[in-house]
Amino acid sequence: MSHSLIKLEYEILENDFSRAGEASSNMKKMLTHLGINSKIIRKAAIVTYEAEMNIVIHSKGGKIFVTVSPECIEIVAKDKGPGIKDLDLAMQEGYSTAPNDVRELGFGAGMGLPNMRKFCDDFEILSSEGNETCVNMKIYLK
Repeated sequence: MSHSLIKLEYEILENDFSRAGEASSNMKKMLTHLGINSKIIRKAAIVTYEAEMNIVIHSKGGKIFVTVSPECIEIVAKDKGPGIKDLDLAMQEGYSTAPNDVRELGFGAGMGLPNMRKFCDDFEILSSEGNETCVNMKIYLK
């Protein structure tokens, strides 16, 4: 891979299940084209998909920013609120605030944030009730 940065930005809309998954799918194609290791691509695709679904299900929309450098893939998911009331609770596997109609679609099992933390090397989340949520994740290439 060359030493230049590659930056991608994806707009994620509230309740847009028809386009949900496009950001992670497009990023995965780009990483494959760059010749990134398939295990690293899988991790990046999982954390991006989970972030994307959380924005679709729980927020008023947002953006996902992907930066690929020679050292790492950085994924930043930023939404427009309403924020997470209890971050410790939200980080527990199986805990979900997804409404029933979303669960009936097969989403909202409460694995999004735990999977995001599990499949990246660095994980930071900033959120409080009534404010935006920002999740910063890094996956190192070495």
